[in-house]
Amino acid sequence: MKRLRWLFACALPAAAHMVSMSTGDLKVDGSRAHFELRIPTYEVAHVHEPEHTLLDHVRFHGAGEWVKPTNPSCHPDGDTYVCTEDLQFPSEVESLDVECTLASVTVPNHVHLLRAYRGDKSDEAVFDLSYKTAELRFQPPSAFETAVRELSAGFMRAAGGLAPLLFLASLALAARSRRELFALTASFLAAEVLACAIAPHISVPLSPRFIEAAAALTIAYLAFEIILLPKSGMRWLVVAVLGLFHGAYFSVFLAESGFHAGTFLIGVAIAEVLLIALFAFVIGRLAHWGWTRRVVPVAATLLLAVGVVWFFIRLRA
Repeated sequence: MKRLRWLFACALPAAAHMVSMSTGDLKVDGSRAHFELRIPTYEVAHVHEPEHTLLDHVRFHGAGEWVKPTNPSCHPDGDTYVCTEDLQFPSEVESLDVECTLASVTVPNHVHLLRAYRGDKSDEAVFDLSYKTAELRFQPPSAFETAVRELSAGFMRAAGGLAPLLFLASLALAARSRRELFALTASFLAAEVLACAIAPHISVPLSPRFIEAAAALTIAYLAFEIILLPKSGMRWLVVAVLGLFHGAYFSVFLAESGFHAGTFLIGVAIAEVLLIALFAFVIGRLAHWGWTRRVVPVAATLLLAVGVVWFFIRLRA
């Protein structure tokens, strides 16, 4: 019983949302601006006084000072929670700085996508726990700046989520040789690209809850294979099928951000390859010390427990 409780406790950190996003639109007209924040209703269920808290964690600095908003308002709109406010700058806005700390009041892996408009000019920024500030200049970024921003966003989305990390750890555990590790990695990356390619053509959009529950099951199933089917063949095909669900998460981000899929997915691939290599190196060191027979089953059992518990938590949410 104590062991089961311990396994359940280990799974509790997985309760954080895999897909946690909000979007914002800032429309600037001279020295005035209007800001609208949109976030899924289930994301604010545990936020204390969201009608005040959410807007307090997005601040704007322009024309030499932090602007105090007026007419703040929040209300549910179907499955979305909408907050709006007006901003009055001291003078006409040419550029402005934004501070967004929504990740500190929602969940640690929360991502906020902000788009700003001034006449026919626009700019956008992505905020998370690592990137809390950005400058909006209302001028088209250079091709190099765009590429760096999209590569970085892909890298951070792949490396910053709990579900991707756990699945990549499972993938490294599932590889029984270096050749198989290469095959599993290639099939997983190809499946993610395929998922992002076909997602825009699916008429029924996948909900964040479905994607998260499916991701939890992918972790559990791969761990199940490691424990009960240690000699199973065609594991690369299993990983490819499971990779489609992880690619669905990135397709949601691409749809919201408007980033170029190619550049973004290159950033994703770089992060995932580096992480798989790191996990494989650690497992290889354990094998060198003769600990593989003990560590791999225990690690796979923990991943199985995390995946199953996470799935039921998301199912009941």
